[in-house]
Amino acid sequence: MHSFIFELMEQHDYENIFFCQEKTIGLKAMIAIHDTTLGPAAGGVRMKEYETEADAITDALRLARGMTYKCAAAGVPYGGGKCVIIGDPRRDKTEARLRALGRFIHRLNGLFLTGPDSGTNLDDMVVMRMETPYVVTLPESLGGPGDSSEATAFGLVQGMRACLKEVYGSADLQGRTVALQGVGAVGKHAVPYLVEAGAAVTIADIDQVSVRQIRDNYDVRVAYPEEIHAMDVDVYCPCALGGTLNEQSLPELRCKIVCGSANNQLVDDRHGDQLQQRGILYAPDYIVNAGGVLTGLDSLRPGGFNRARAMERVARIYETMEHVIAIAREQNVPTYRAADVLAEQHIAMVRQIKSLAI
Repeated sequence: MHSFIFELMEQHDYENIFFCQEKTIGLKAMIAIHDTTLGPAAGGVRMKEYETEADAITDALRLARGMTYKCAAAGVPYGGGKCVIIGDPRRDKTEARLRALGRFIHRLNGLFLTGPDSGTNLDDMVVMRMETPYVVTLPESLGGPGDSSEATAFGLVQGMRACLKEVYGSADLQGRTVALQGVGAVGKHAVPYLVEAGAAVTIADIDQVSVRQIRDNYDVRVAYPEEIHAMDVDVYCPCALGGTLNEQSLPELRCKIVCGSANNQLVDDRHGDQLQQRGILYAPDYIVNAGGVLTGLDSLRPGGFNRARAMERVARIYETMEHVIAIAREQNVPTYRAADVLAEQHIAMVRQIKSLAI
């Protein structure tokens, strides 16, 4: 097991994994810190049942690295980390476990800054905040940004506009066709942005209640979940689970652009290569879904959270996506690789500056 963990850490040069255990209340959690060159590691608390502890470790490490790149590409002074609680959030989440985790995070003295992720919510963050100030994403009533999914949707649409500008010569959504997969936290907020901008939107979700709510309030078409990715549209927008760009789905795509908020859309790097070969412009997920992170981290600025300032930062996802497209063109690489180059260049620059003696 030990060699397995260090092999994983060496693969992408992780700094730390902290294991958190409290037998009396049944807490099993881990905090992965990938890179703190830019600043303290930021990342959410995920609660999930895993088949093995190895799966949990692998997930925490993968997500922590993703946060490093997300923060670096967005130009914010934070590194990447992730916390994973092993357990079913519907059955195993208790105040005791959340508060105990808050105390473990507090011991790190600001090395790790956190907020909600899959399986946790703002109410859980309020509980953890009782034990540590390093929980930074809180409800608006406590001076935080509240639900950040709308900001994520706003940033997603900015990234989509940059892609439209590249493919069609105009960033205007008027008359463009969008197939939106998943109308959950982010997708439901993306719909009004798209519809009000004049896009023709088709939605799909396995949750028929969510579909009906959207259809009753907005002029959208509805497709079956298994066919949404294969629609003949300008933009395929995956906003549900990751892994939607795979061996089965790729040959069926009939879009010009893939731009969605789901994490880890590419099952493998080669699928990003295949998108480029097919002439489909891919908006790397961690570039266009950074809005939630940007609003959460705004809470750390002097004077606390400022919505106008935070949304101004989120709007810059348009320019970030333009930058990624420019790097891809200049270096003749797929956009997923260009996004990594952008992030790595920023980290290398800050590392060089920090090496200068004062």
